Amino acid sequence: MRELQVGSLHAYDTGGDGLPVLWHHGTPNIGTPPGPLRRSGIRWISYDRPGYGGSAPQPGRGVGDAAGWATRVADALGIDRFAVAGHSGGGSHALACAARLTDRVLAVLSISAPAPFDAEGLDWFAGMGPTGEATLRAAAAGRTYTGDGVDFIPADWAMFDGPWSWFSEVVEPAVAGGREAQDTDDRAYVSPWGGDPAAIAAPALIVHGGRDLVVPSSHGEWLAARIPGAELRLGSEDGHISILNHADAAMDWLVARAS
Repeated sequence: MRELQVGSLHAYDTGGDGLPVLWHHGTPNIGTPPGPLRRSGIRWISYDRPGYGGSAPQPGRGVGDAAGWATRVADALGIDRFAVAGHSGGGSHALACAARLTDRVLAVLSISAPAPFDAEGLDWFAGMGPTGEATLRAAAAGRTYTGDGVDFIPADWAMFDGPWSWFSEVVEPAVAGGREAQDTDDRAYVSPWGGDPAAIAAPALIVHGGRDLVVPSSHGEWLAARIPGAELRLGSEDGHISILNHADAAMDWLVARAS
């Protein structure tokens, strides 16, 4: 995998002539493409969101800014059209990217993503675990939550004993960089996206765990209802991480639709 600097962004490119898929990482992660999903036929490209890893901070950035970052990375690599994918907050960035780059995005896969904070008809905090709700309510009030913990169910924790132990490779360096980038992410999630999911023209797949306490499944249901023609796949017994057991099948869908 090649790493390169694109202006202020640190980017990644697995190379090859497969379908370009631009990965949008979660919080707090760096942007290394997902190891468990690398396969022949896919050219993963990605970047560290501003403030993470090797990318310079961008105070006040929003979820919709992902379209500009994606454009810069794809242009630097000579890629015209591409699919987008993301997990957790990365799914929100992928969807906003697709909403703003309708002429370039071939298909979009969103896993465990929060809906826009101003989503009409959605009780945004309903069903969240205590840590996530406290963190995001603090962000909405312009404060930083100083508690700890994470709202995972047992099935989520079990994932770290298998291929998705990969998360340690992207979480640890992100956390080592301090809280600033994570706080900026949290403020972005509780602000308008700057891109309406209803504008997405590409095929879209929304995947969500029915027992997700980090981002409740009502967010996935809202997104699927808002995006024209979107497909929703709910894992009734899955949480925020264990839903990734369905990621390989979702990637098959993405490749088929983008091609």
